Amino acid sequence: MSQDLQDTLHAQGQSHLLRWWDELSADQQSELAAQIRAVDFDEVSRLASSGAGQGSASTAAEQSQRAVPSSQMVRLPQTPEDLRLWAEAAADGRAVLAEGRVGVILVAGGQGTRLGFPHPKGMYPIGPVSGKPMFQLLVEQVIARGRQTGVSIPYYVMTSAATHAETVEFFAQHGNFGLDAGDVKFFQQGAMPAVDAESGQLLLAEKGRLATSPDGHGGVLAALARSGMLRDMRERGIDLLFYHQVDNPLCRVCDPAFLGFHVKHQSEATTKVVAKTGPEERMGVVVDVDGKTQIIEYSDLPPEIAALTDESGDLLFWAGSTAIHIFNREFLERLTDGEIALPFHIAHKQVPYVDEAGRQVEPANPNAYKFERFIFDVLPLAEQALVVEAAREDEFNPLKNAEGVNSPPDVKSSLVALHRRWLRGASIDVPETAQVEISPLAGVDEEAVATSAYGRLDFTGPLYVEPAD
Repeated sequence: MSQDLQDTLHAQGQSHLLRWWDELSADQQSELAAQIRAVDFDEVSRLASSGAGQGSASTAAEQSQRAVPSSQMVRLPQTPEDLRLWAEAAADGRAVLAEGRVGVILVAGGQGTRLGFPHPKGMYPIGPVSGKPMFQLLVEQVIARGRQTGVSIPYYVMTSAATHAETVEFFAQHGNFGLDAGDVKFFQQGAMPAVDAESGQLLLAEKGRLATSPDGHGGVLAALARSGMLRDMRERGIDLLFYHQVDNPLCRVCDPAFLGFHVKHQSEATTKVVAKTGPEERMGVVVDVDGKTQIIEYSDLPPEIAALTDESGDLLFWAGSTAIHIFNREFLERLTDGEIALPFHIAHKQVPYVDEAGRQVEPANPNAYKFERFIFDVLPLAEQALVVEAAREDEFNPLKNAEGVNSPPDVKSSLVALHRRWLRGASIDVPETAQVEISPLAGVDEEAVATSAYGRLDFTGPLYVEPAD
């Protein structure tokens, strides 16, 4: 055991982390030492103190008192003039795709634990007829967009320590689902240690391993810079980044209209929203605070503020975040040139740990603080930000729960209903009970479906519409 490691932990009051050192193998000792050396103890101590005082929550609550509906908002089209503007935006978006300026960031650090699925969530078989995994449905959208515009679109996949190896192997086993190997880049987000809420001591998940958790989707900034992905994007001429999370198979990847509005409004950060179902829905809301667009997490929004209505009786803060964004690469580079400016958010959670007797403890109540950054905190840092509305039934139903809303049956039902609407929009008579799924390669959106020739479709049983040979 190195003296400097002992000295560091003694000075920080964290010597307990080496309690089981002599029982560990050489590899375990090496791993634990590396974890400890990666910890910024001063930062963790500051965050833990802030958590105890609920500083971040009080700040968010104060901001919510000054929140107003976002002023930089593109609503869903209602008039012929709106439809014209949306068509122009879509044409502009297809143009930047054809110029090879767009890359895609997929955040895929989560596991399917809540689904009872012991693998990365992107591996979950969500195709309602095909049984295709989430990863495949999303990747095939990228391929389809590239074919539409005659370019290859690079896919930057951010994993976590828990999902990295299995995700990389899964892509390799499936030939990257058709993407060229040079256009799929994997990089790993960082991790933060869990801190006991009473003592301020770091927790051990095992005798030779710290209890850690991913540093949040906001960790993408540091991870992009650390991994060299920003440099890769710059060398490819990628200056627009479509960002989405792995749990929403309805996400319209590289949506041309979304890209077009981003470019037209000279936005540095654009976010897509849907109307909340009610004030209690667990979605962050997009608002303006002191003239800056930002998202306030549902847990930080006081109920009385969430329930406010306008003169028409509609929710004042209706714009729920879908976690779908477009960022300018140069904007992200500007944020990563110096110290990462995004704040940490603090959560009081139940964290399993090893106690002083070496026993594994599964706490019944929250016992520790976890720290994570949120990517949406870049919005108020942008010189120009934009918000674009989407229809929930067309673009948003994330897979989160084992039962009920946002469960596999619910998400699959949404995909089937969406694809029925697309076919009906192409003047195809589709029975209301038809179980139908359209491969992204056969039609990535309603426009593509409307211009495709599928021949006679048989709806007597589950139907998977594949691309013509």
